[in-house]
Amino acid sequence: MPIDLSGKTALITGSTGQLGRVMARTLALAGADIVLHYHGNEAKAVQLKSEIEAQGRACVTVQADITNFQAVQHLRDQAISTMGKVDIIVANAVIQYEWTSILEQPIEDYRSQFESCVLQSVHLAKAFAPDMIERRHGRIIGINTECAMQNFPGQSAYTAGKRGMDGIYRVLAKEIGEHGITVNQVAPGWTISEKDRENHSEIQETYSQHVPLKRRGTDQEIANTVLFLASDLASYITGAYIPVSGGNVMPAI
Repeated sequence: MPIDLSGKTALITGSTGQLGRVMARTLALAGADIVLHYHGNEAKAVQLKSEIEAQGRACVTVQADITNFQAVQHLRDQAISTMGKVDIIVANAVIQYEWTSILEQPIEDYRSQFESCVLQSVHLAKAFAPDMIERRHGRIIGINTECAMQNFPGQSAYTAGKRGMDGIYRVLAKEIGEHGITVNQVAPGWTISEKDRENHSEIQETYSQHVPLKRRGTDQEIANTVLFLASDLASYITGAYIPVSGGNVMPAI
């Protein structure tokens, strides 16, 4: 059964990143018009916009700091003034930092992960959910991580931010579900991206030997899961944390 998002508009935060650009292309191929959010990489955003428009889809780029609520409100205003509405939100942006032990990790890194994981989620909900509630339809999809279940050494700031994000999404799913809005999370494993293909680093045996499917997933497989959750095929799924990790992590009942 093909997925058709014609007539829908999707916003992807961090759309110029390794996963973001594949998700944007995938949703566009399914018929969605696209709002490309970026923070600093304007050139990549413009390039991606051209690709999406070549597919016959409407597309707009908007720069914003997703850790700042006024900036997210501006993002909303720009998106709606250009596209009319936003039906699908994919919260993908996250601040990058160097991982180390809790004793060595700078305090600022915990702050950056809280701001880009938890506060981004709150800002997007406050900015976009009221319009979704009025229209009684919407899809909110957060990009989480398998690390939120692993809790391995060195992951502390990232795990803390993503576990906080998980709490926001679970509560939000219960608060706005009655309005026909679904709220879900996709949790990738260590994913093969364009950078891996360029560097020929797709194979990571030490990691893959612990994965039941014995391989790393691809950026397209992550995007496919986002596409499913954005579609009407997932109309009765909300509050879910869905690992796309080849079985590397398995939520328990």
